[in-house]
Amino acid sequence: MEIRQLKYFVKVAETLNFSEAARQLCVTQSTLSQQVKQLEFELGTRLLHRTSHSVTLTEAGMELMPYARDTIKASELCCARMADLTNMETGTLNIGVTYSFSPILTETLVSFMRIYPKIKLNIYYKPMVELMDMLRDRAVDFVLAFKPTMPVEGIESHILFQNCLSVIVNETHPLASKKTVALNELEKYDLALPARGLQARNYFDHLVTPYNKFNIHVELNEVNILLKIIRQTKLVTVLAEATIHNETGVKAVPLDIPQNEMAGCVHTLKDGYRKRSMQEFIKLLSESLAVRERQKSWI
Repeated sequence: MEIRQLKYFVKVAETLNFSEAARQLCVTQSTLSQQVKQLEFELGTRLLHRTSHSVTLTEAGMELMPYARDTIKASELCCARMADLTNMETGTLNIGVTYSFSPILTETLVSFMRIYPKIKLNIYYKPMVELMDMLRDRAVDFVLAFKPTMPVEGIESHILFQNCLSVIVNETHPLASKKTVALNELEKYDLALPARGLQARNYFDHLVTPYNKFNIHVELNEVNILLKIIRQTKLVTVLAEATIHNETGVKAVPLDIPQNEMAGCVHTLKDGYRKRSMQEFIKLLSESLAVRERQKSWI
């Protein structure tokens, strides 16, 4: 029995479709089928019931599933720990980043690549919900995002720096000269908001009451384009203050609301293994100019 065979079996069991499982595993369907049959031969029992129209788990298949998943997880943990013993001369670090968190990351990425040139970095920019799913599936080693409005089961959020939800306008906008902006003041202006599902929008919607009447002119899920629109128009948006780190032509004015806190966090699996490369990356990030004043030492 091979770990590869168990991975193939689990993927077929999850999708109940050989074609889709083969696509996700990047192997041919014939290879996938042969490996599953070999596993069944070695175990001396059928794990899957196949017809021309469907795939279902047999009783033995259902019994094998939790053991197969545990074995795969243990093998991945073993490989990760062994890779750490090579003094970071090789390996891969998978990082999930929300769109609004990304501007403060550049300095750390450049520093890490210079110090550890043999570590491959995979950076995934996605909405918070998708990144948390990837973290649970161990597709990423950790997630950099603002603290969610509600705790996420099975995931720990370690505060890296404090931030606040802010009104973002161009430097000539009437609101740019204010120290804070009340929520109801935004009713006077046309808004260009981040799309629903992005963290700043989720937090904004959490604050809004039925009595607020906003004129939302634009919604989009690309922060860089959103900031370009703000620079060139009189539209107003709402983002975390850190999102405009190193940006020119725009101004962040904190929203005057109770408990206006959007803590920048490192999100990890509870009791999950922390790669040495992950620890080094977070250390560099905590020492960067963008977060130095509010860093939290937790590793």
